[in-house]
Amino acid sequence: MEEGFKFRIRLIYFFIFLFGVVLITRLFFIQVVRADYYKSEANKQYVAPAGNSFDRGNIYFTKKDGQLISAAVIKNGFQAVINPKIIIDKNDAYQKLSKIIDLNANKDDSQKIVIHHLDAEIANKIKDLKIKGVDVLSETWRYYPADSLASKVLGFVGYKGNELTGRYGIEQYYDSVLARNDKSNLINSFAEILTDIKGVISGDASGKGDIVLTIEPNVQSALENNLEKVLKKYEAEMAAGIVMEPKTGKILAMAAKPDFNPNSYGENKNLSIFTNPNIESVFEIGSIMKSLTVAAAVDQGKITADTRYNDAGYVDVEGTRLNNFDKKARGNVSIQDVLNNSINTGAVFVMRQLGKEKFRDYLINYGFGEKTNVDLPAEVPGMISNVTKSPREIEYATASFGQGFAVTPVEMASAFSSLANGGFLMRPYVVEEIKLKGTIDKEIKPEAKRTVLKKETTEEVSRMLATVFDKALLNGIYKMDHYSVAAKTGTAQSVVEGKKGYQEGEYVHTFFGYAPAFDAKFLTLLILVKPQGVQYAAYSLSEPFVNITKFLLNYYEVPPDR
Repeated sequence: MEEGFKFRIRLIYFFIFLFGVVLITRLFFIQVVRADYYKSEANKQYVAPAGNSFDRGNIYFTKKDGQLISAAVIKNGFQAVINPKIIIDKNDAYQKLSKIIDLNANKDDSQKIVIHHLDAEIANKIKDLKIKGVDVLSETWRYYPADSLASKVLGFVGYKGNELTGRYGIEQYYDSVLARNDKSNLINSFAEILTDIKGVISGDASGKGDIVLTIEPNVQSALENNLEKVLKKYEAEMAAGIVMEPKTGKILAMAAKPDFNPNSYGENKNLSIFTNPNIESVFEIGSIMKSLTVAAAVDQGKITADTRYNDAGYVDVEGTRLNNFDKKARGNVSIQDVLNNSINTGAVFVMRQLGKEKFRDYLINYGFGEKTNVDLPAEVPGMISNVTKSPREIEYATASFGQGFAVTPVEMASAFSSLANGGFLMRPYVVEEIKLKGTIDKEIKPEAKRTVLKKETTEEVSRMLATVFDKALLNGIYKMDHYSVAAKTGTAQSVVEGKKGYQEGEYVHTFFGYAPAFDAKFLTLLILVKPQGVQYAAYSLSEPFVNITKFLLNYYEVPPDR
């Protein structure tokens, strides 16, 4: 009898405990998880809803201290619907309404005027007019608090046919995670809680959640501001850049100018503005390639920084004469001089010491010609088959100094990171974490795809590139007293789109660098397409690179290394 009594008491305690868990979970669910939804529902007690409520998961930037900053959210507000056919005194109504809202709006199929995205204050003013034929309805929409910041990464939510869906960027790539079923708001709350609890226990995720980006908003802002300035200064066609942690592949900033504001994407008639050239466009990378060519030969023990050769100002390869950029002959020079002075004949010399087959192997091993698998849509692989599948030495000779093949900026950033991180090809990524509903959050881990260089090789090449920055780049005017910086510039002729050959007088400027040179925290890659009034990247991109690098070292409080 006593055992039965104890069992009943335990059973009562269990149900009290279960009720408490359910109640606390329910309160958290209402007050935190679904706060915006219930706020919207409260508004509907006073204002009719404009059809089905739109819902979608949030996207966040991540500050350096781990704080999450909203990048894309659902915003609640109102719309005014004006039916001119019902309004009795149209002139009077127009005078009153025009003092509150802009009436220059498009009419829908029923000839009604709809003014979207109004706040509560404006909505109440319109309601107080009590004009017959003017209604105020509640609505929800996708909102990007930082406007155009990282728009090329974020994308936007727009109509595909009759359906609102993610278009471009993260919104598209993670649409299945971010999208919500409109009918989900009608689910029984108690059943929903039990489903969530079951998901946590079983690990069976619903696949729905929020996205936390690796993008650091202040770093992104610094990159975008510098790109905007250089774009305008040289009246260029496009400026793009990536800031990456070379040791992890984590992308702290990615941008291209011109860009767009996802809150008003419909104002852009040219759809190409929405694409991300960092992953969707390929470019000949120019003389920054010499760094990787030298690294491959050093890795095979074929050369050192002190290896010397005779520079005649040109080299003949299979009947084709390849000149230095300035057509000057420098005589007996070292491989360090090849990087310092960006000597084309030196790159060809290095390639020949390595051999065509080995050079091809390194090109492929650096990741050129393959997708990086960055977590963004529409990535294209680089175009290197004309080099890697050709028996002709001329193709390898031009490739050694960065011409004759084309790759995406994200491929470049990934390849050059191997010089900065000890020789590993890391997968670049822009999502830090997926906060899944009803299960454990998914944290994205760094992924090393393969080893491409020996650690000793990267140390030697980093020393050479630090010398380039300290002494050769514009005669060393940007040398930093307390930090070592490894860097190299590149200038390639602009390819004629859709054809073979180059555009006369048109160039693509490239610049990559990392700091501190021997324990790199950041790698920055910059690209400037068809700048006007400046021929070489050293003059166009050195200043923005240095500005960004100084900002990073200061912002992250990196200790001096010299």
